[in-house]
Amino acid sequence: MQNLLQVNNLVGGYGREMVIKDVSFMIKKGEFVGIIGPNGSGKSTLLRLMSRVLVPGHGGVIFSGRDIARMGLKDLACQVAFVSQDTAINFSFSVEEIVLMGRIPHLKRLQSEVRKDFDIAERALSLTDTLGIRKKDIDGISAGERQRVIIAKALAQEPALLLLDEPTSHLDIGHQVQILDLLKKLNRRDDLTIVMVLHDLNLASEYCSRIILLDEGKIFKDGTPDEVLTYQNIESVYKTIVIVNRNPLSSKTYVMLVSREK
Repeated sequence: MQNLLQVNNLVGGYGREMVIKDVSFMIKKGEFVGIIGPNGSGKSTLLRLMSRVLVPGHGGVIFSGRDIARMGLKDLACQVAFVSQDTAINFSFSVEEIVLMGRIPHLKRLQSEVRKDFDIAERALSLTDTLGIRKKDIDGISAGERQRVIIAKALAQEPALLLLDEPTSHLDIGHQVQILDLLKKLNRRDDLTIVMVLHDLNLASEYCSRIILLDEGKIFKDGTPDEVLTYQNIESVYKTIVIVNRNPLSSKTYVMLVSREK
């Protein structure tokens, strides 16, 4: 597999606070990578640096051999889609209009959407189970529905790389599985490269082929779920006692919390 994304000695954060501290790694085309770590470890900051939402203080991000800092925003948006934790929309657009916004990078200046764009948007709505609410206002639906609409908008961009910051945070367990199953299907069928921040270690183990564990802005461990999700690594980074076993159905690594209270 060819390298799609390369993070080189990345340092960055907010103002003078450098949250990410000299992080380097490569993402190959077709990988499904999970980024995990305790609160404050830099997961969301790293994703924002990778998507050019934040400007690094040092180092850089290379996508398909090009420095993203030197790419036009339209060009970058045609190839990289970013789903933020914050799903708030300040204007009252319909769900369908929001998803169609994912087609904007592919349109020429002042060009209107054509049949192809509407078909792509409809497919994204269908895939995320939001087709039935397409005519509703975005501010009139639940947080979970809005999360799925934002993911649909990202899919409508038809990106080569999809970055997601806690995409299941507002979803019930049924839609968590639906969205992650969809992402896994697109990863396998379309060779879509996915990098996803997750809090749930078991979801990361179940769906990701590779996990990057962050601690205090640095990479603590990078490898397969089996290599990363050991009780030693988890207890060292999360400062809590766990039991690591196997999911009896999937045989994937499964992490169980142990209460300190008797």
